[in-house]
Amino acid sequence: MQILLTGGTGLIGRHLIPPLIEIGHTITVVTRSPERARQLLDPRVTLWQSLDEHPTLDGFDAVINLAGEPIADKRWTNAQKQRLCQSRWRITQRLVEMIHDSNQPPAIFLSGSAVGFYGDTGDEVVTEEDTPHNEFTHELCAKWEEIALQAQSSHTRVCLLRTGVVLAPNGGMLSKLLPLFRLGLGGPLGNGRQYLAWIHIGDMVNAIIWLLDNPLQGPFNMVAPYPVRNARFTQLLGEAVKRPAILRVPARVISLMMGESAALVLGGQNALPRRLEQAGFGFRWFQLEDALQDVT
Repeated sequence: MQILLTGGTGLIGRHLIPPLIEIGHTITVVTRSPERARQLLDPRVTLWQSLDEHPTLDGFDAVINLAGEPIADKRWTNAQKQRLCQSRWRITQRLVEMIHDSNQPPAIFLSGSAVGFYGDTGDEVVTEEDTPHNEFTHELCAKWEEIALQAQSSHTRVCLLRTGVVLAPNGGMLSKLLPLFRLGLGGPLGNGRQYLAWIHIGDMVNAIIWLLDNPLQGPFNMVAPYPVRNARFTQLLGEAVKRPAILRVPARVISLMMGESAALVLGGQNALPRRLEQAGFGFRWFQLEDALQDVT
């Protein structure tokens, strides 16, 4: 396939590109920083600095849309919320327009989303069919998905990637947590009862490739089959780095530090990958302790 990829220098994109090239696909990455991308990515990747230079997506068989400003890096001021939304909505809208303008549109459009689509669901088990809680992360993801679904047609199928916390050796949430945990400064956040829907980077990459190859569409929870509570996650991460993880951080301290974005760590989703499993995708990394041992 000829594949166009946005977000290619992000955590998922960097891990996705090598196996795609190994399989034999040809990759074009849209990036605002070609110099940085050239240092990070395989030299066989073609780089586009802007979509504006290319009116259509004729010649591409698939589009994988992973672009978006990191959601947890800054406090959620009104301005930051707008940046988070527009960094996802605008490029998705542009890709949809290019698909519509193509004489031979891509057959596949895989577009990012997150389990934040469901909001904070507490202990409630959520699958792709369940009703979300209406809060900021839902509003962000719901419109993101709504825009992406405008590309759906008899020529193009759309898959929505509702991604959980991705566990990878270099980057993502673990890059922030591991320095603290290796110093013995880790511990549960708040009451520790909130669920963490996680996925190993290997399963994330394999699931994306699997969706490219199978005639499926609609939303997919890109999470491992067994989510865990925060207290269990921190215990297992401490064990993985052979350090105690008992320094609980009170919810009020997190709220003071993070403001409204504290919802990302004090809330959670007990989300299950029902549609992936029903369709026959096989996870390699089921147990969190095995996944953490692999990536730490």
